[in-house]
Amino acid sequence: MKYLFLFLSAFTFAQQTKSVDFKTANGSISINSDNKSVSGTVTYIFEVLKPIDTIKIDAQNMTFKELELNSKKILFETNGKELLLIYPFQKGKNSVHFLYEAQPKQTLYFVGSEDADNLQIWTQGQGKYTSHWFPSFDDVNEKVIFNMNIAFDSKYQVISNGVLKSTEKDKNKTHWKYQMEKPMSSYLLMLAIGKYEKSTLKSKSGIPLELYLDPKDGSRQEPTYRYSKEIFDYLEKEIGVKYPWKIYRQIPVSEFLYAGMENTSSTLFATRYVVDSIGFEDRSYTNVNAHELAHQWFGDLVTAQNGRDHWLQEGFATYYALLAERAIYGDDYFYSKLYESSLQLKQASKTDSIPVLNAKASSLSFYQKGAWALHVLREGIGEEAFRKAVKNYLLKYSYQNVTTQNFFDEIKKVSSYDLINFSKVWLESSDFNSNIANELLAKNNAMKIVLEVNKFRNKPIAEKYDFFEKTLKSDVYQSVKEAIVGQLFREKFDDKKQLLLLALHTQNIQVRQAVASTLQKIPEEFRTDYETLLDDKSYQTQEMALFNLWNNFPGKRAEYLTETKNWIGFNDFNLRILWLSLAVSTPEYNTAEKEKYITELIDYSSVKYEAITRQNALEYLLNFKIINDTVLKNLVNATTHHMWQFSKFGRDNIRILLKNQESRNAFQSILPNLNEKEQFQLNRLLKE
Repeated sequence: MKYLFLFLSAFTFAQQTKSVDFKTANGSISINSDNKSVSGTVTYIFEVLKPIDTIKIDAQNMTFKELELNSKKILFETNGKELLLIYPFQKGKNSVHFLYEAQPKQTLYFVGSEDADNLQIWTQGQGKYTSHWFPSFDDVNEKVIFNMNIAFDSKYQVISNGVLKSTEKDKNKTHWKYQMEKPMSSYLLMLAIGKYEKSTLKSKSGIPLELYLDPKDGSRQEPTYRYSKEIFDYLEKEIGVKYPWKIYRQIPVSEFLYAGMENTSSTLFATRYVVDSIGFEDRSYTNVNAHELAHQWFGDLVTAQNGRDHWLQEGFATYYALLAERAIYGDDYFYSKLYESSLQLKQASKTDSIPVLNAKASSLSFYQKGAWALHVLREGIGEEAFRKAVKNYLLKYSYQNVTTQNFFDEIKKVSSYDLINFSKVWLESSDFNSNIANELLAKNNAMKIVLEVNKFRNKPIAEKYDFFEKTLKSDVYQSVKEAIVGQLFREKFDDKKQLLLLALHTQNIQVRQAVASTLQKIPEEFRTDYETLLDDKSYQTQEMALFNLWNNFPGKRAEYLTETKNWIGFNDFNLRILWLSLAVSTPEYNTAEKEKYITELIDYSSVKYEAITRQNALEYLLNFKIINDTVLKNLVNATTHHMWQFSKFGRDNIRILLKNQESRNAFQSILPNLNEKEQFQLNRLLKE
């Protein structure tokens, strides 16, 4: 064993991909939702390029048996993180076959339950490692063709990467056989299980576009997936390289960790983007839709070799998503989004000292500054040259791993642009060059006016009033008018009243929403004008308007509550939760129904709902001091959630409550009734 230990230590530093090339993975797995486990068989076909005596496959906390190399048993070891094949491998093709089982602590998530008829099972490999649920490779440079056969209860749909070749029913289970033709990095391997209805569109190039939804959300299909075909057709044409896979799917999943994830051929996205026509105005899936689709080329077809070059994925996906939105919404929208990100980057550069070309760069740098870098480059060398370079880059490195230099090499072939200086300014410096950014923004007339508006920021209202009035009356793009309303925040009401009325009279949802958010103290003389915001086709505007009116005019609270009693809002029930909180906190309102309202509000904080709904309900319950044992139990349960934001929310609020002895006693009294995970988390907080 001493020899083995020394050998494994040395092996850790080896670059396996130089000695071994894994070609194909054939997995046949079964998911057990009762004990949240996965098991099955795996066969890897691989080629040994140089003699080697140990080969590793990443495998987190898995057990293995019946391992065979080329149909013969060989020695293998596991260390909790890897499966190690120990054998004097020589050059040539091989196959390894084994059985495995795992109970993943992350990466494979079980949400809801069969009893509640809302069970979903889904994966998230990027940043979490697919090797927690399927023996694979955490190194993105090992690209493999994955073929998956997945068995699960026939009442559910099972989705994975590639083309669905067949489904075979076996008693109460169905085997779903998916097949890929081209290789990909392991972090892009996925599965999603749930009850879905599917609709299918077809791109201009003939690619099937499968759009999934929970059956209960059927009426939201059109607004949720609005522009999906247009986005696909645009990106395929703009990028100039045919979509690299045989099919494209989009699947919303509950309690997802991010906005979306670009798994090869099958994107998962958060259910918060499942919207009706009103919700579309505030929470459109369009940008996420385009971003994840762009990744099918930038990230999936070509993959950055390491974290330093991560902008080649996120910067490109962010920029091409903006280009797609430009095709849909127009130039003014495109430039307004670039302007918004420029403000964020300028502010962040004051404290963020890590440049884009660094594995530790922030998401803002990888995404937004990366996108800005590409915009500067595209404007600098011209659209035609940029398209040609991008096309050549994708074709040359298809199904391979890339560096920034690989991309620059293709730029050099079409332009003499100074890439050394470009890289220093946009990729190697933590500063944000506002002068260059503003010059490019000023190519758009609406942005010219926004930049003019900004020059008035520290001027007295009298000096800018006429300009603001003229601009609000014009047909200039909405972002300009939003910028004006934003500048009025600290002005005296009498000085800005007429400008606010002009903003309301634009009848533009976003401009009116700016009024709703910036005017939190509402004078009586403006009340009736502000009340019109309650009728806007925007759930966010309605939420702000109702709360601000309720807060400003106690005498009219019952009237507002009666008028809005049937509001629901987004699929996270934002308006209903607000309404219940206000109804419970209005003593004179419908006293006979108070307990019913409290029960419903507390119910929204329970495990029956998604984290975003639960957190919203818990925030109101805590703020309005509606706290009982059930609320405390739901708060403790939040600390065990797989979404770190919700878990942190739970811990932070428990810490605050524990400062009060009565609350501490209440937590201690519920402790015996909690499950093991909840007890662990609460005990840890009680001991702090």
